[in-house]
Amino acid sequence: MTDIISAIKAINPSAEVSVNAEDFEQITWLNGTAVISKADIQAKQAELQTAYDNKKYQRDRAAEYPSIVDQLDDIYHNGIDGWKATIKVTKDKYPKE
Repeated sequence: MTDIISAIKAINPSAEVSVNAEDFEQITWLNGTAVISKADIQAKQAELQTAYDNKKYQRDRAAEYPSIVDQLDDIYHNGIDGWKATIKVTKDKYPKE
């Protein structure tokens, strides 16, 4: 799950906060930062986690695509259509959901 500080920063990017061990009871609000409710933080965590989960295909593709150097070499030797065919294999393996 998305951590507490990431959720707090997504709600209030200028928040100054200290969190001990991902424990909602151990949040210290610093330098006059307005307190954000536990429910609001948890809702933002769920939202951020869903956004992260929905982009799994992008992370999978990025890990499997050839390096940029190899892709440029592919374009040089096989043209754009050859490169597209190479990339399509990965795109088909990890489709957008």
